[in-house]
Parts: sequence; structure tokens; C-alpha cells
Amino acid sequence: MKNKLRKEEIPEPKEQKQTLVVTRDSEVKSWKEVQLLYTSALKQIGTKIEILNDEFQHVHRYNPIEHVKSRIKTSESIVKKLRSHGYEPTIENMVKYVNDIAGIRVICSFTSDIYQIADMISRQSDIKVVAVKDYILTPKTSGYRSYHMVVTIPVYLSDRIVETKVEVQIRTVAMDFWASLEHKIQYKFEGNAPAHINTELMECARMITELDSRMLRLNEEIEALRDGEGK
Repeated sequence: MKNKLRKEEIPEPKEQKQTLVVTRDSEVKSWKEVQLLYTSALKQIGTKIEILNDEFQHVHRYNPIEHVKSRIKTSESIVKKLRSHGYEPTIENMVKYVNDIAGIRVICSFTSDIYQIADMISRQSDIKVVAVKDYILTPKTSGYRSYHMVVTIPVYLSDRIVETKVEVQIRTVAMDFWASLEHKIQYKFEGNAPAHINTELMECARMITELDSRMLRLNEEIEALRDGEGK
């Protein structure tokens, strides 16, 4: 039976109300258009990922993707990010400097799937890879591991084509489990968790890394045994 790819929306954390500066009627229209562009870009790349997953199932009898989550960053989050980098919270700065307004998270089974999925996405003729951050080869100091790509995808409007940025995060189920809980814990402490909690989180991240490695080895052994039986 064909597996239906599960899609979810990533909830944005609640933040103190902040305002995006909109001073003219033309900018009000632009803000609404920006929302349309990023929502459309998410729809397009989400469809591409679903098709790639279906093709992989057809060719290899295997679904590398467990599920997909997506979200549009709230205006409050955008303003906070702009101000943290020293920029005025304008629509122009938002589009120019914030790369993760539209975000899609691809959750897969094994670490080997991550690089296959990234390669499949980057080989799409209308997708341009702008930046890559491999937090699997080089984890963050917190222990966070994931593969990030900033890409552009064309959004076709009635009178023009607009290249629109989307951040793609690719990680295993285990990585996503750790990242989600670590985010919740850090949010409770407003990013200033006690040292012993950070140490525990680092140890949990190490255990997650070992778990991913063991599950990958187990899967490779199973595949080798299956190939041997087929000969």
C-alpha cells in the first residue's frame, strides 16, 4: 500500500507583540503580496518533495521521507530577527535579509536519506541553492544537528515570475525529537537554561547521534541480507 506523505504546520512560538513598519498604502499591498509569494513558494516546494518521495517509492520500493512540516514566519518573529541583526523592520529588509520567512522541514528515517533528499532537491532545474549549512558534519555547540538549505523557487504570478526564498531543513526523526524538546526547554528559560540542563541536553544529543548511527547500521545489514536472499 502506498504511504501518504504526512504534512504538518510548524507552530510559531508565542512572542511579545512587535510591529512591522508599514507607512504607505503601496507597502500595505506589498506586505500582502509578500505573504502570497512565500505561501505559494511553500506550496510549490512541498509538491515537489511529495512527487520526489512518490518517485523514490516507485523506483526503490522505499519512502525516505517520514513526514513534512511547513510554516510561514510570523511578523513578530520577523521583526525580532531583523532587530537582533541591527536592521529596521521594513518590508524591504525583511525580503532581503530574512532567509527563513518560508520554512519547510523534511523528516526522514536515516542520516543517509538526508543527503539523498538534499541532492534530489538541488537537482531540480528551477530550484537554485543559495546557501547550505551542514549541522550534521558540524553540529552547533548546543548539540543541534540538521541539514539546512536556503533555496529560491520561481513563483509564477499573472504578470511576472518572482524568485522566492525558502529554507529547507532536513533531519532524521531522532534529530527532530531532540530539537523540538530542546527548543521547548530553552524557551522556558528564555534561552538561558542552567548549565547542568545544557550539559544534560548535550549528553542527550550525543545519545541521539549514536542511536542514528546504530539504526543506520542495522538498516544496512538488513538490506544486505535481503539482497543476499534475492540472489
